[in-house]
Amino acid sequence: MFAKLEEVEQRFQQLDQRLSDPEMANRAAEFRALSKERSDMARLVEVYRAYKATVAEFESNKAILDTDKDPEMRAMAKDEMARLAVDKERMEAELKILLLPKDPNDDKNILLEVRAGAGGDEAALFVGELYRMYEKYAQSQGWRVEPMSSNPTGIGGFKEIIAMVTGDKVYSKLKWEGGVHRVQRVPKTETQGRIHTSTVTVAILPEAEDVDVQINPADLRIDVFRSGGAGGQGVNTTDSAVRLTHVPSGLVVVCQDERSQHKNKDKAMKVLRSRLLEAEQERAAKEHSDQRRSMVGTGDRSERIRTYNFPQSRLTDHRIGLTLHQLPDVMEGKLGEVVDALVAHHQAELLKRENIT
Repeated sequence: MFAKLEEVEQRFQQLDQRLSDPEMANRAAEFRALSKERSDMARLVEVYRAYKATVAEFESNKAILDTDKDPEMRAMAKDEMARLAVDKERMEAELKILLLPKDPNDDKNILLEVRAGAGGDEAALFVGELYRMYEKYAQSQGWRVEPMSSNPTGIGGFKEIIAMVTGDKVYSKLKWEGGVHRVQRVPKTETQGRIHTSTVTVAILPEAEDVDVQINPADLRIDVFRSGGAGGQGVNTTDSAVRLTHVPSGLVVVCQDERSQHKNKDKAMKVLRSRLLEAEQERAAKEHSDQRRSMVGTGDRSERIRTYNFPQSRLTDHRIGLTLHQLPDVMEGKLGEVVDALVAHHQAELLKRENIT
């Protein structure tokens, strides 16, 4: 581990030298790339330098303990060594985490897609509740949630809701939310008080930039139509809704939330890019490994990453064996404990695989 840390620090120093070169002012693209590389390793170098200073201070106090005859000085050195040992252990743990391979998508915004699976009206109602949970969690993180499209049902639920979530390291925290979410509760319409099980699928797609996915305009079919509405003054009387069809892949995206055709087209392009990026990453993953499964499966009740049991106020994440009896809080967006547990589990698995000691 320490040999790797030395290499990183040397590279960091090289980057500082290259970035300070006046000639860099004429090489904007290279300057951005090197600045990004330096930024990515800055925290690791900062902690490593603090670690080395702590080790040096620990050894200095150890020398006092070994050679100084003054009882008071020895006692002070012993106390200081105890404090430094705690700091050293904490920094070693952080260095191991910082050395783990980085997911290139971690800094990206996401496209959040929540869809009803099995369970009819109950699944549609839970789509809205789950989306609201993510919306509240995003607000607590200082992120912005921009609805892209939705397909409401007549009972207050949704067949699907799609939104863009933008902010600091959104994908790194929410990427584990993709999969089948199972809800167990007594529906309001159930007169016998029987517990009903339904499912909702969640997909978390990293936002694709123009540089990630190149779309040939000739491959697009663009249709405009009049969007639906609730009637009255809110009804849209212009052809502002947009349907994009990517002919080579067959992907279709519809956006009609905005009154402006231009805005709906921009939103639809964002969704299309992210779905094409996900499809490309899926193909690449299958070429290199047969272990990656589809994020949302079929939506069947037996395929689930998490269960929300309302009668027992219990949330269970089946992938890591986490159980919390705080379901009302979680549904209000207090998802931090779940997110932190999933991140910690993934880091522990990576440490085993990478054999970082």
